[in-house]
Amino acid sequence: MKEIFYLTKRNSLIFLRDRRAVFFSVMSMLIVLGLMVIFLGSMNSQDLVLLLEKYGGERDAAMDKENAEHLIQLWTLAGILVVNSMTVTLTVIGTMVQDEEQGRLASFYVTPVRRGKLVLGYVLAAWLTGAVFSILTLAAGEAYIAAKGRGLLPVPVLAAMCGMIFLNTFVYASIGWLLALFIHSYSAWSGVLTIAGTLVGFAGGIYLPMSSFSERLQTVLKCLPVLQGTSLMRRVCLEEITEAAFQGMPDQAVEIFQEKMGITLTAGEKLISTGTQLFILLLYGIITTGIAMLLNRGRKLKDRTD
Repeated sequence: MKEIFYLTKRNSLIFLRDRRAVFFSVMSMLIVLGLMVIFLGSMNSQDLVLLLEKYGGERDAAMDKENAEHLIQLWTLAGILVVNSMTVTLTVIGTMVQDEEQGRLASFYVTPVRRGKLVLGYVLAAWLTGAVFSILTLAAGEAYIAAKGRGLLPVPVLAAMCGMIFLNTFVYASIGWLLALFIHSYSAWSGVLTIAGTLVGFAGGIYLPMSSFSERLQTVLKCLPVLQGTSLMRRVCLEEITEAAFQGMPDQAVEIFQEKMGITLTAGEKLISTGTQLFILLLYGIITTGIAMLLNRGRKLKDRTD
């Protein structure tokens, strides 16, 4: 256990000491936050206010605007948390690729420490660092929302969101480990990070609501862990504010809104339950971990030439 602890600590510190890596790993979060403040927040909240005015009868316009803005802020925050869960976790996993490229991993393999413990040090570092950064993002998001004069989420909801953060980062640490087995240069890994950081906002329905995509594309996205994780996060943190915003509205209107905004997902005409979504994410993590373990046993490191 000591070996795993020191390896995990070592890999985490390598990431934290690289200021550029830390900055660029949260770049997606900063971009989405900027979009939320400048464009997405006002645009989506205005659309929601118009929806409430059209179908809600006589309502308190000021209260509808307040609730709509709060709902969209939490909706976007949930997406940012999933972005961070992926980008930070994959960045830390890149330490393994960098160690292989520079010959350090081969040196580690000839030490008495078992290969499984070495790999676990990388995966745990990515998992824990990604989770910590995402929880800090949650705290920063809650502070921003509180500064706007809106209440904080209840403790049970925050606890559930932290649990989902750990689940999401576990999934991406497993996927990152599997990908790292096929990539032998850090420049190539940086390319993977760039692509992942660009696509995650669309795959999670963060930049655009689900209703903006075609039915075929929605079906594809529902098979990915990004959208499942984002949907889960949104279902938990938006439950209370959704009830307040849609008070007096028919249940059907709430269901249509949740589906169009990617808060709930359906398979055909059937709603995908929270338990099923949790199972899907856990299954992704277990399967990718299993495949990576099998491939890692017979893996040969790339020949390094000085």
